[in-house]
Amino acid sequence: MMILAPYSREMFIVRGLEKILEEREIRKSYNSQLKKACESSLESIRAEIQAGKIPQGENATSAALPLPRNEAANVMSAEKYVTPFELGCQSKTPRIVVSAMDCLQKLIAYGHLTGNEVDQGNKSRRLIDRLVETICNCFTGTQTDEGVQLQIIKALLTIMTSQHVEVHEKTVLISVKTCYDIYLASKNIVNQKTAKATLTQMLSVIFQRMENQAIEEAARHNNVPVVSEGDRKTINKQSSSTNLIDQSETKQVEGENLNTSESEVELKEETEEIAKVTLLNGEQEANPDSLTNLEAEEIGTETVAMAEALVNDLVETAMQKSPTANVKSNALGRENDKPSAVTGESCEANPVGLADKVSNVGRIPSEESLSKQTEDDCSGLYFGHILQRDAFLVFRSLCKLSMKQVTEGYVDPRYWMRSKILAMELLLGVIQQAGNVFKSHPVFVTAIRQYLCVALSKNGTSHVPEVFQLSLALFLSLLANFKTHLKAQIEVFFREIFLSILETTSSSFEHKWLVINALTRICADAQCVVDIYVNYDCDLAAANIYERLVNALSKIAQGRHSVDIGATPNQEKALRIKGLECLVSILKCMVEWSRELYVNSHALSNLGAESKNKDVSEDSDSGKGTMVSYGSVNSLSSSASFPNAALQGQEDNPEQFEVLKHQKEIWEQGIDMFNRKPKKGITYLQENGLLGNRAEDIASFLLNDERPDKAVVGDFLGDPDKSNVEIMHAYVDLMDFNGKDIVSALRCFLEGFRLPGEAQKIDRLMEKFASRYCQCNQSGIFASADTAYVLAYSIIMLTTDLHSPQVKTKMTKAQYIKMNRGINDSKDLPEEFLSAIYDQIAGNEIKMRASANSKVTKSGMGTGTTSEKQRRLLWNVEMEVLSSTARQLMESVSHVQAPFTTAKHLEHVRPMFKLAWTPFLAAFSVGLQDCDDPEIATLCLDGIRCSVRVACIFHMELERDAYVQALARFTLLTANSAISELKAKNIDTIKTLITVAHTDGNYLGKSWLDILKCISQLELAQLIGTGVRPQYITASSPFAVNISQMFSQGLNNQLTNFGSPNSPTSFHLSDLAWMGMNSLDPGLKQSINETSSQSVVVAVDRIFTCSTRLDGDAIVEFVKALCQVSIDELNHPTHPRIFSLQKLVEISYYNMGRIRLQWSRIWEILGDHFNKVGCSPNEDIAVFSVDSLRQLAMKFIEKGELSNFRFQKDFLRPFEHIMKKNKSPAIRHMVVLCIAQMVNSQAKNIKSGWKNIFSVFHIAASDQDEAIVELAFQTTGKIIGQLYERQFAVMIDSFQDAIKCLSEFACNASFPDTSMEAIRFIRQCAKHVDEMPQLFREYNIEDMTVNEEDRVWVRGWFPILFELSCIITRCKLDVRTRGLTVLFEVVKTYGRNFKSHWWQDLFQILFRIFDNMKLPEQQTEKNEWMTTTCNHALYAMVDVVTQYFDVLGGLLLDDIYSQLEWCVQQDNEQLARSGSNCLEHLVISNGPKFTNEIWSKTCRCLTDIFNSTLPRQLITWKPGDYLDLEEMPITSDQRIFSALQIRCVVQLELITTIENIVFFPATAKKEDAEALALSQGDSISLESSSLHYYSFDQDQGMYSHISSSHIFQLLDILKESHYFARDFNSNQEQRNLLWKAGFKGNVRPNLLKQETLSIACIFRILFRLYRDESRQDTWPEVERRLTEIGKEALSHFLMLESDAQKESWVSLMFRFLTRVHSLNDERFRTHISHWYPLLCDIVSSDLKPELRSVVRRIFLRIGPVFGIYYSGNGESYLPNSSSPNW
Repeated sequence: MMILAPYSREMFIVRGLEKILEEREIRKSYNSQLKKACESSLESIRAEIQAGKIPQGENATSAALPLPRNEAANVMSAEKYVTPFELGCQSKTPRIVVSAMDCLQKLIAYGHLTGNEVDQGNKSRRLIDRLVETICNCFTGTQTDEGVQLQIIKALLTIMTSQHVEVHEKTVLISVKTCYDIYLASKNIVNQKTAKATLTQMLSVIFQRMENQAIEEAARHNNVPVVSEGDRKTINKQSSSTNLIDQSETKQVEGENLNTSESEVELKEETEEIAKVTLLNGEQEANPDSLTNLEAEEIGTETVAMAEALVNDLVETAMQKSPTANVKSNALGRENDKPSAVTGESCEANPVGLADKVSNVGRIPSEESLSKQTEDDCSGLYFGHILQRDAFLVFRSLCKLSMKQVTEGYVDPRYWMRSKILAMELLLGVIQQAGNVFKSHPVFVTAIRQYLCVALSKNGTSHVPEVFQLSLALFLSLLANFKTHLKAQIEVFFREIFLSILETTSSSFEHKWLVINALTRICADAQCVVDIYVNYDCDLAAANIYERLVNALSKIAQGRHSVDIGATPNQEKALRIKGLECLVSILKCMVEWSRELYVNSHALSNLGAESKNKDVSEDSDSGKGTMVSYGSVNSLSSSASFPNAALQGQEDNPEQFEVLKHQKEIWEQGIDMFNRKPKKGITYLQENGLLGNRAEDIASFLLNDERPDKAVVGDFLGDPDKSNVEIMHAYVDLMDFNGKDIVSALRCFLEGFRLPGEAQKIDRLMEKFASRYCQCNQSGIFASADTAYVLAYSIIMLTTDLHSPQVKTKMTKAQYIKMNRGINDSKDLPEEFLSAIYDQIAGNEIKMRASANSKVTKSGMGTGTTSEKQRRLLWNVEMEVLSSTARQLMESVSHVQAPFTTAKHLEHVRPMFKLAWTPFLAAFSVGLQDCDDPEIATLCLDGIRCSVRVACIFHMELERDAYVQALARFTLLTANSAISELKAKNIDTIKTLITVAHTDGNYLGKSWLDILKCISQLELAQLIGTGVRPQYITASSPFAVNISQMFSQGLNNQLTNFGSPNSPTSFHLSDLAWMGMNSLDPGLKQSINETSSQSVVVAVDRIFTCSTRLDGDAIVEFVKALCQVSIDELNHPTHPRIFSLQKLVEISYYNMGRIRLQWSRIWEILGDHFNKVGCSPNEDIAVFSVDSLRQLAMKFIEKGELSNFRFQKDFLRPFEHIMKKNKSPAIRHMVVLCIAQMVNSQAKNIKSGWKNIFSVFHIAASDQDEAIVELAFQTTGKIIGQLYERQFAVMIDSFQDAIKCLSEFACNASFPDTSMEAIRFIRQCAKHVDEMPQLFREYNIEDMTVNEEDRVWVRGWFPILFELSCIITRCKLDVRTRGLTVLFEVVKTYGRNFKSHWWQDLFQILFRIFDNMKLPEQQTEKNEWMTTTCNHALYAMVDVVTQYFDVLGGLLLDDIYSQLEWCVQQDNEQLARSGSNCLEHLVISNGPKFTNEIWSKTCRCLTDIFNSTLPRQLITWKPGDYLDLEEMPITSDQRIFSALQIRCVVQLELITTIENIVFFPATAKKEDAEALALSQGDSISLESSSLHYYSFDQDQGMYSHISSSHIFQLLDILKESHYFARDFNSNQEQRNLLWKAGFKGNVRPNLLKQETLSIACIFRILFRLYRDESRQDTWPEVERRLTEIGKEALSHFLMLESDAQKESWVSLMFRFLTRVHSLNDERFRTHISHWYPLLCDIVSSDLKPELRSVVRRIFLRIGPVFGIYYSGNGESYLPNSSSPNW
């Protein structure tokens, strides 16, 4: 119906009707009906005006239009007013048609005509549908007036965009179809452009309305306020203005088409104006209620006038300009950099004079597609709203239009091409502007799969560049917006189109160029790249798209196949650049994707002030620059470039995908093995658990997996082996032929493999097929399986005959029927059946199904294909194959909905890079190696840099090292590179390497070595560039001589041929350092100068200065690598340098502020390096090293150190090493000087470093250089004398080292004064220990296992005493004597504070003094040692024991006795005597304190000594024997006799020792003296003499402290000694033998003294026991022993023959008989009764007077005692009662 405001209605209608009636053509007969209708309508309107229903006068025309008075008055019959305009549209007069259509357009535009009422002529439609059909019918083809065409476009656009009119379904399709036809058929380019813009606007409105409806519906459902109508219209307006004509697209079209004339530019501008007018109409109707009727009329009038004027101007302009302009839309949006060769090839896409050639077209193709979309077409689909149905119908129609193929003889092919291109452009606009409904609604997703993707598969292999370009653009849009729904379709497009074109050598340059441009956008989208890897390369059933893509791009980037595709050098270069851009983009995507894992050590706030040097790095500080331009306009979607912005998809589990990828690799390897050796491949898959062992499992794998080679599968299934036959049977049994005719079944059977060539194999396969077919179709026409078998064979033969190009004469249908007669059990099959089979095979060949692995010939450009024509022909053939395969595959997956995973995790990058790092590296390496183009070099360097970043982020050491080594190799700074080849790209490589070092230092690890090697060589190049020769190159080197000879022989000629193949010598940087720059090639000279530019120098320096920002592990690797480079520099045979050594010093300064844990790791490496360098044979290098160490140490020590830390100790350790290993006096003196300087200037800050200082001085103390020793000792003396007084507490940890140092000074025999002074300092140290013991008890980390109370011993006393003992054992006599004296002074002075276990340790030290003599040395030195030091030490040790016996008695007496026993046993008489004397002194001094146990030990000690020193070999010696002394055989008789003599002396000393212990030395001497005097004085009476003789103090000696049992032990010892001496003296023969051998000179040897002293001591002890009343219990034993020993003594005396022996015994017998005479009567009687006969014999012998006198007295007493003699008074004689009562 039509709703009219009173004034506007009549004004529009009257004005329109009058205009129609004014036309001259209205009077023609064929317009009579129109004229009548117009007049009738005018009369009706005038009648209403006259009736007063319409206002009149001025107010009627000037005032605002009044609203309708009532609804009834405003509702009028549509027929009454619309009919004239409909008839006008049907008129043959263009002006009338334009006027009528213009009036309708205005009525609709201003909302006065809605057309919602039902059409009276056709109740199934509305009025607006009839009007649209009427308007569309005005276009009748190319002959339609151009003004009418433009008015149709305007009217249809108004209807489609109006907010008051609704059209749907068929009406929408007709409207779109009409504009489509006008674009295709119109000769006027303005109308074409307007029609195209209108189509774009229509589609935008259709799809935008659908999206807005969904938004409103969702808002109402969620109770969200609905967007106001005005706002929504504003949105629609903005959308319309955006989608009408893309201004940016137009601009890009200008840039792309190089042949665009000025007229085309003008036409584009005019088209934009038309679009603006059209848009303005839409805007005016957006809110009509906001305008008054008058304003609306005025605006509408102005708009129409403007549109008419513009149309007229455009028509005139188009008439004047050339109509042959090539207006081409840029689908990809960025082809401005395309080579000119591409644009010149696409002219045929826009043919010239198309209007003339299509003028006879009776029916345009769009009618067929756009007008027949009935209700049944969408009956199976569900739509939420009618707007969705409209959008679907239009979209599907466009897809079908884009798929239409040229029908031969139907229309001009160029007309079809324009239709296809227009449809694809419109589809591209729809896809690019797709909203949420279109992206997510199942209907549209299905439509895209079934229609658009299939269309892409057909157009994606088009020979027309524009169609192919649009196909790529559509695919990119689908990939950006619909990839989650099109997984299978995307795979097909990638695999069959993208990759096939890239991998095929015969593909044209144009196709490769367009594909690689499309890939440039794909590769710039991080989300897309990772999604491709996750969804395809990690899918067991999908192709490895990512891997193949990278490999293909790598080959293109390397320039492979460039000659094959017929590319010019410029085209080849452009293609290589694009390939590199794609590879770099992929790597940048990886970097971007994993950027959250990257830690840039230089992205710190304090770096903001640093100037960024663009020549070196764009992202040196922030990690940005070239590496972060990922989300650019080149990518598919900027938002999709980031993981966090990714769409939600399937669960993303990186571990699961890695497992799948690993399984896939196994599958692929197994299938590859299968394609070569089937059984081996199956075995491999079974071993890895991916394939079962049953025949059914193998058969299922061969049937369902597309990857095995079909020819191999056929051969395998046909093999006669039993297992193969079993698998083949299982394979066929898996197929279901139920209900299929034999041809269909055979197709199904043969599409999975290629029939083998061997007849027997084919026979087995056909036999099983026939059996299976009959099994599935038992009710068929075949009598048996034999029939099916024979028929199957005949079908295969027929297929070969009809479709093989080698068969010239084809089999006819009759021949085929005749051939198959009698095969059905001797009967014929029905002829119609065989005829149908023939027709099927003739129409459709039996062949294998298209598979993912259908390979296009990659070697198309063989040796025979050399011409461009042949190449194009071959490519056309291959494109047909590609197209067919892609279409079949796309159709097969059109209903497949595979799950798509949207990648989110960062870890995906690791396997991606690991998979593709080798082709990346190959592409970049070849680019840098073969090409000098700066753009290619830049891309390669960017790629390597990104690769290093990725490898670093994921700690992929192998890959990282490979890229860094490649980068280092291309700098030409390595040892094996010729510097003569240095070019600009190599300089850029150096800068890139520096940038990598700066930005990725935290991750470089061992790759630092390659980088720092290059930097080292770079410094050499900088020296060459600046003309400075490196240090340490001596003029006397052989190389220098050679260079001088070369200069004299004409160096210029040699340098001209640097690096040439024929040059005998290739010079390197180290060589050029000597040669200089004067004779170099100017280009090489410039390159070398570039290395010393300010930017490079600053960048290199920044690597070292910024080392402070490396993390703990990175700085360790950095330092380790720098040390290695430094070693290489210093070890250069002819040109050693210290560049890296200097840098090590610098970074040590820079990094000294690190935390201690990190610094310790750094210094562990640096210290070891300084150890090596400091010991360099080159003294200059060693001096530099030591001086650098000194500077570092001073700075480090200034920082100070807390207690219990050991960092200073570690830092100063290299000084020790250098001092120890470097034998150069100058270096050693320098080390000591450095340490002395530290002590003098930094003593207050030194803590743990004192240990190292004393260690250095310890080493210096043993030096023979006086200056070194003196300086070291002076400093040591200052420390001990001054610093110990002030800061001993701080230095206490190094106390032991100080003592060792002093000990070493003392032991240096070359400087005795220093030795004495060092011992004095040790004595002074003991004072500090005694005064501050609490300091030693404090906690110390090194003494954690030592008890607190023992620390003062372990850290204080023990080192002093031990080192003094070392001085004693190492030094000469005067020094060791002084040391021994100080040692025992310290012990005696401070021993009061020693604990018992300290004493044990102390005596272990003291015993070491004697241990020194246990080593075999020169006899003279040993004797001296024993005589002096051991003797001194022995006495001093006994003094110490005596002084502290209360502590040591029960603790160390056993050890003391053992040591004394050892001394007594030595071959040194003095030491033996000393040992005996010391033992005597020890016992006498401490005997009163002895316990019974100690006396037992003492007696045991004496027993052992007696036994061990008894010279038993005197009796057994024979000439030639040896004496076992100190476990060494002594074969010399003199040495044996000397040892025996010493033992004899020891025996005497021991006898004396026992006697002295028991009685004191004075007692025995007095007794012997009185006995001698008694024997000589006759005037003294026996009684008086006896009384006086025994009047000594009974308590002298140890007798009173020794128990009786111990005394008896001593007696046994003496007795043993006496017996031995007596036996030896009695052995005259042995004595003579020894005498003759020289024993004891000229006198026969004897042991008379031992013999007499021992028995005399026995008698003295026994008689003392007799007198001791306290030991009465022992008297019986004493009596027995005395009787026995006395009898033996008397008997032996009587046997003596020698006067000497008798002389020695006389005194003994005198003392013995005197004591006997003194016994009381009872004891006298007892003993004399045993000795009487012997006494009688003595009387008869010749006796001395004194002995005779004693014997006389004995006999005189015998008489009275035994009663044989009486006195004169008759009484027997008794001794005086005053005599001792024994």
